[in-house]
Amino acid sequence: MTQRPLCFVIMPFGIKPDPAGGADIDFDHIYKNALEPAIDDAGMDPIRADEERTGGIIHKPMFERLLLCDYAIADLTTANANVFYELGVRHTARPRTTLTIFAKHQPIPFDVNFLRSLPYDLGTNNVFGDKEASRLRETVAERLRDLRDSTVSQAPIDSPVFTLLSDWQPGDISRLKTDVFRDRAQANERFKRRLADIREKNKNAQTSEAAHAELKAFRDELGPLDAVDVVTVVDLMLSYRALGDWDGMIALFNDMPEMLKRQILVREQLGFAYNRRAGKNNDLSDRAEALRILTDVAEQQGPSSETLGLIGRIHKDKWKEAIAAGDEIGAIGHLDQAIHAYRRGFMADQRDAYPGINLLTLLDIQGEKDSITEKDRLLPVVRFAVEQRLSGATPDYWDHATMMELAVLENESKEAMKYLAKAVAVIREKWEPETTANNLKIIERSREARQVDTSWLKQIIKELDKRAA
Repeated sequence: MTQRPLCFVIMPFGIKPDPAGGADIDFDHIYKNALEPAIDDAGMDPIRADEERTGGIIHKPMFERLLLCDYAIADLTTANANVFYELGVRHTARPRTTLTIFAKHQPIPFDVNFLRSLPYDLGTNNVFGDKEASRLRETVAERLRDLRDSTVSQAPIDSPVFTLLSDWQPGDISRLKTDVFRDRAQANERFKRRLADIREKNKNAQTSEAAHAELKAFRDELGPLDAVDVVTVVDLMLSYRALGDWDGMIALFNDMPEMLKRQILVREQLGFAYNRRAGKNNDLSDRAEALRILTDVAEQQGPSSETLGLIGRIHKDKWKEAIAAGDEIGAIGHLDQAIHAYRRGFMADQRDAYPGINLLTLLDIQGEKDSITEKDRLLPVVRFAVEQRLSGATPDYWDHATMMELAVLENESKEAMKYLAKAVAVIREKWEPETTANNLKIIERSREARQVDTSWLKQIIKELDKRAA
């Protein structure tokens, strides 16, 4: 079988804000619908730089891919710091075979003409549609084929390092090293596909048990984690999360190399796992450990919507436990702490609606005059954050679920039902509707205590519970 060249794609991961102020940009959509098929059309195998799954860790396999992949594409659209750093490493090691691209509606912070960068259209409101995808796919494939053809006769240099420093000659990397890298890179791609298949099986009640067995077998197959690609380890941790296996997440963390244990994303997920396990086993020590881990992260990195959102969830769970135990004073204290954490999280990044919607919910439940005034003031801000995501990129479950919860808070039953239908159509993991249902049950109990009709809200909760079962 003829080996195909490897093409490394350096670009942001997921949905990112548009630096030009427009709607958010879905880079996963651009990759799947244009870049990945373009690379295949050019007779190459794509490998994507997905370091953002690891919290931005620049790790050994990343350098190997930058140095050893035959070709590379770098998307400079958002002026992402990691993308520019990785492009610099690539340009230092490779004089040619690197293609830079960017969305042409906004400037790039250096001379792209010098780099012969390829501009592309995002479409109206940054919705990267079929027309834009087809055009970019065709153009990238053509440029890659040209690069591949011209390497036979020494293609023009595209690295400014090699252009400006004519005597720059990095050391050669042995053929044995490149062969080992190729085998490992292709194995890592297979690992990602296997984990994606396992998560997909878990969505189906009939195959959920098989998904758990396959994930255990996958972990046993990996062996010691110090020899495993960082991206694969983090993807495995997120797969345990998708299956609701909190013990698996915690055990995996304990097996990780020390360097990976120190990463903020990994520690956030560890705190998440301890808190979820506390809810499952009613273990107060797990809850305390979750709060300790996340408080340490917050002190290290400063206010973050993600970390403070997770801390808010812990206090919200402790508030519910205090209510169940009849501890009224303790419940008031934990509710105040939850509101404080969610408020800080939303103020840290008002584009992140997760702490925002939780803040609004708890303010509504608290029910004091100042709380209702704050809720009414912030509700349009949270809605605007979600609407920005809905108008541009491909909306996910949380976008629709948040709009549904906003409608519930405003007693708009028809609007809530509309977004319920949209949300259940894009459920990825079973804990997602479970989380939303639990949130709505809090609102339901609060309204029943105020003798407000909740019959339509019960229908929504019932549907979400069914999807989470």
